[in-house]
Amino acid sequence: MHAMEWSDIKYYLAVMREGSVTQAGKALGVNHTTVSRRIVAFEKKLNVRLFDRLPTGYKATEAADKIFNHALQMEESALSIDREILGGDNELRGSLRLTIETYVASRLLFPYLAEFRRRYPFIELQIQSSSDLSNLNFREADIAIRLTPSPPENLVGKKICMMGHGIYASKNYLDNLIEIKDSKVDLVLWGSEQEKPVWSKAPFADSRVAVRVDTAGNMLAAIKGGLGLARLPCYLAEGEETISQLPIALTQSNWGLWVLSHPDLRDTARVRVCREFLYEIFERQRGIVEGSHSFNDK
Repeated sequence: MHAMEWSDIKYYLAVMREGSVTQAGKALGVNHTTVSRRIVAFEKKLNVRLFDRLPTGYKATEAADKIFNHALQMEESALSIDREILGGDNELRGSLRLTIETYVASRLLFPYLAEFRRRYPFIELQIQSSSDLSNLNFREADIAIRLTPSPPENLVGKKICMMGHGIYASKNYLDNLIEIKDSKVDLVLWGSEQEKPVWSKAPFADSRVAVRVDTAGNMLAAIKGGLGLARLPCYLAEGEETISQLPIALTQSNWGLWVLSHPDLRDTARVRVCREFLYEIFERQRGIVEGSHSFNDK
């Protein structure tokens, strides 16, 4: 059997993770025909079939499962070399990849990026919308900005502050309620919420579920559309002129705003200055995230 090479392994791992050559191609940034060709060549080199081609995608064979852990070790070695080289980069120029959730980016990051550009004109930022922390491990990003209760232990970073929540509804919706505590109000809930949340049970015992959503953006849109009441992160709701916050006390969430990077990259000049910049601008907006003042008070 021939020795495995990293150039083959990365295609094999992509298909193992994605389950199809099409999705593997997207993950690798290449055409799916390239992935298919490389997998066939790898199978010939090993003289073994790695995947069964099915109508629903590629299914790993027993042989593919046997080499998976070895392939992961090779991947970590290759990425470690990459991080070691990049970690010694002391120049404030070149590209820097940030991953951040869409609404966190639009509300808390983009209003300040012109300032970053003025300070560091030779650093090119690449902003990727994502909530997946694995992209730091696989060098798909240099810094991740996340709302999370607890990030993975293999990443380093700083929690800026805790995330505040409030109960919100559109002003038009509230105007149509005669007496809110006595009304059969409508609720906008997460798809994962099987039962009515605690905050709704006491004041709104007769409440009804109007719609369930899967993203914070959809929840905000549902509220603005007059579909009912919802629990929203304060940074997302405040500053929206067509909605109001209700005076309902909530238990403090354990979610916080984190700035994270891989430990091998923490001394990279680009990562270091960007990380410090993010600490600075998010600290300025602590009240927005915690919900202690209006978004318009920036």
